Amino acid sequence: QRIEHRNVVIDLGRTEAFLLPNEQIRNEEYYKGKRIKIYIIEVRKTSKGPKIFVSRTHPELLKRLFEFEVPEIHEGLVEIKYIAREAGKRSKVAVYSKDDRVDPVGACIGDRGSRIKSIMLELKDEKIDIIRWSDEEKVFVANSLSPAKVILVNLFENEKTATVVVPDQQLSLAIGKEGQNARLAAKLTGWKVDIKSESQYKEENSKSANNNLEEKTSKNK
Repeated sequence: QRIEHRNVVIDLGRTEAFLLPNEQIRNEEYYKGKRIKIYIIEVRKTSKGPKIFVSRTHPELLKRLFEFEVPEIHEGLVEIKYIAREAGKRSKVAVYSKDDRVDPVGACIGDRGSRIKSIMLELKDEKIDIIRWSDEEKVFVANSLSPAKVILVNLFENEKTATVVVPDQQLSLAIGKEGQNARLAAKLTGWKVDIKSESQYKEENSKSANNNLEEKTSKNK
């Protein structure tokens, strides 16, 4: 490896690859002799021959790392359905098992977290949430907000919005630091996620019920 104007030039043996700043994990250090895993995003034809561009931030890199570390994924028993990633910070990976005897979440985590720790280490300790995928949208949305526990999910198809109710003490956990957990859940599921605490939800429902009652009373006069 060598650094050229913030670009990292990676030795691939017979050729080189270019890791541009926008494809680098933020605050990750690159230096000569460091071994890293990369994902090829483009091979560009030039007058001097093909030029290879690679990424450390692409979701497909995370997928390939899981395929390498988790035999059940490599063998096709466990499938990665979706990935939402903020490189170097946090990712959510939705997984599904084609075999009822195989727990997809446990397979990805590994014994005492061995498999997922190996992947996190490769990605500068990026936190990774393994989410159990479900074809039931409400269940999938609820699962996507892990590690927060969800009480209720209401889906509004027209707006593609999900109202999610969580225990009061888990509201900040569900939203995440600077909204990260909610943001990644929305990317993963494709639903806009509106998170409310249980007390807030009950209060809003109570006000709505009172307003409806007042309207009915007014009409009957």
